[in-house]
Amino acid sequence: MMNAAKIGRVEDEKYIYLTTIGRNTGRTHTVELWFAMAGGKIYLSHEGTYTDWMKNIIRNNLVEYRIRDIHFKGRARIVAAGDEFEAGKNALYTKYYGHASKEIVDDWFSMSTLTEITTQVARASYKG
Repeated sequence: MMNAAKIGRVEDEKYIYLTTIGRNTGRTHTVELWFAMAGGKIYLSHEGTYTDWMKNIIRNNLVEYRIRDIHFKGRARIVAAGDEFEAGKNALYTKYYGHASKEIVDDWFSMSTLTEITTQVARASYKG
């Protein structure tokens, strides 16, 4: 489960640095993404076709990520529908664009894929 005290220090940060394991090479692959939190989980989105990091998650869902200087390990999955999908897309839209009607949020997400990360371990190097 996510360490609420540690993640609370960084949930307002703009970027997350997600590291996946390459499905073909086995090497680490790190990307900078927007993120939001809802229900104790991290949510990411991408519009369009699946990217390498998304394909890597489908093959191996163990991920590491960093927000500012706090490092975490977790499991990621693609979320296509349900309560988690609704919570994640609303959290992302609200964090980066502000509050909007359901129609606007649904339209914004009409071509997007949502990824959910459940944190398992936090290893902090936070000094603040």
